Amino acid sequence: MSAGPRGPRAWVVDFVLLGAIWGSSFLFMRLAVVEFGPVATAALRVGIAAAFLLPLVIWRGLGPQLRQHAPKVFAVGLVNSGIPFALYAFAVTTITTGLSAILNATVPLFGAVVAWVWLKDRPAPMRALGLLIGFAGVALLAGDKASFTLDAAATTPGWAVAACLLATLCYGIAASATKKYLTGLPPLMTATGSQLGATAALALPAIWYWPAQAPGVQAWLALVALGVVCTGLAYILYFRLIEEAGPARALAVTFVVPVFAVLYGVLFLAETVTAWMLGCAVVIVLGTALSTGLLRWPRAKVVQADA
Repeated sequence: MSAGPRGPRAWVVDFVLLGAIWGSSFLFMRLAVVEFGPVATAALRVGIAAAFLLPLVIWRGLGPQLRQHAPKVFAVGLVNSGIPFALYAFAVTTITTGLSAILNATVPLFGAVVAWVWLKDRPAPMRALGLLIGFAGVALLAGDKASFTLDAAATTPGWAVAACLLATLCYGIAASATKKYLTGLPPLMTATGSQLGATAALALPAIWYWPAQAPGVQAWLALVALGVVCTGLAYILYFRLIEEAGPARALAVTFVVPVFAVLYGVLFLAETVTAWMLGCAVVIVLGTALSTGLLRWPRAKVVQADA
């Protein structure tokens, strides 16, 4: 990641790329959790990410800075990675990746409330409208139960939904904590430290819940993709997005994640897409564009008559 100057809208590329990467994380998580179990999956995800990122930190000479800020970076990592990754890994054992991705799209709502209460960052009227529109699209998409339950006759477990929502609350808290305590720190260092902190917190539980049977190659490959791409590279983009666009806009990327998650389901799992799902996707993208400022309401021009 270059440290050189970037244009005022360079964060838009990070935003779209991050949505595409995180949209695939639910698919990889499902493939891994079947054989590794939820706790080991979450621990290995952050552990692989830390192992991938730490050499880059050392190579860039950021080791001393990481040691200096280790306590607060590690704490953010626990809230931003360790706890929510474990919660989502538990959830996808009983609900589909599509539904979990949709629930993940509530992150901006929690993030906006946390930023408002903690950072006094009150959203402007148009951004608030964008959040409401985005959430409406998510709610409409979630209402299509037949497309997102593992068994059409089964009800969605309440504890799994609660786990996803608790995870999104963690993301909202971590975003504001990053803005308050980690502003100005290199995104690579912040991403690495957060994964190290999450790894330390999950190491002992993972050993305790390690699978009795050796996982197969597919599960390991899914975990490598989760750790390197969906966590290591993704969190570099994420922390840079918070730095350049603010926590509210960074969290709004979760409105786009379900769209990518559904697309990957069509391409790789032969899942069907209905007109209803496509319509909801349009609503979600519209809400995201408004809430991040990518789409602005046209201002009326005032014409003054000559005296």
